[in-house]
Amino acid sequence: MITENFNYDKAFSRNIGWFTEQEQITLKTKKVAIAGCGGVGGIHSLTMARLGVGKFHLADFDEFGVENFNRQVGAMMSTVGQPKMDVMNDALKDINPEMHLRSFPQGVNESNAEEFLEGVDLFIDSLDFFAIEVRRLVFDLCAKKRIPAITAAPLGMGTAFLCFMPGKMTFEEYFGMQGRPQTEQYLRFYLGLAPASLQSQYLVDPSRLNLQEKRGPSTIIGCTMSAGVAGAYAVKILLGRGDLVCAPEGMHWDPYMNQMERTHIPRGHNNPEFQANLAAAKKTFNI
Repeated sequence: MITENFNYDKAFSRNIGWFTEQEQITLKTKKVAIAGCGGVGGIHSLTMARLGVGKFHLADFDEFGVENFNRQVGAMMSTVGQPKMDVMNDALKDINPEMHLRSFPQGVNESNAEEFLEGVDLFIDSLDFFAIEVRRLVFDLCAKKRIPAITAAPLGMGTAFLCFMPGKMTFEEYFGMQGRPQTEQYLRFYLGLAPASLQSQYLVDPSRLNLQEKRGPSTIIGCTMSAGVAGAYAVKILLGRGDLVCAPEGMHWDPYMNQMERTHIPRGHNNPEFQANLAAAKKTFNI
């Protein structure tokens, strides 16, 4: 097999037309931080790499298992038992050998969060749904450091999206999680992330969603949808072009339901309707 020497301009030349040549050069200089290399994190990182982003901070402490096969792009028989971080690092370097890649194999935590966000132009949230404490930590630091932060969550066969930009409503102002019990924080995150709740209309086995056991159903369809939406917003933010929908507004796409909803929770968690939905959810889950 003949292999060509890597050439950045040639490798990403098919992006030109949607981006100008100068914009592609700009993407090469940008640094994106992605926390998590599993379900959405793996496909987020591959999407960003194929867009030509040249610098990454990646964090993950987990290993691939057979239970990841339904949705995680790095999960295969050949990678079972291997660190997700190592597998995705190799994949990214295989796409762009010239990229600057820094790994955080212990994941993101209080001791390294500042370092993880150092010099970063954009944070893409790919943490496990139930990793609420570290998610709050990273989003809070992004707000303090004026780093744009986005989250595109796979829900059923669609994705719910939120964007937090410097000077706009923060993650904490939107969700109001500080000082709340952990299970309530899960509910607040879910209700704020997907107020349209499009996916709930085709959840055929609700018993598979268990907050206490920290588990829920997922599909590769939702992960792929999330990567496309996050990728589109990433280039808009990194290139400084196009209108942005920012919290307290959001978006929810669900191709299974043939629907796209533009969501809005004025005043975030202080919104009376949000509070009513939270009270109902707490009653449902006996919280």
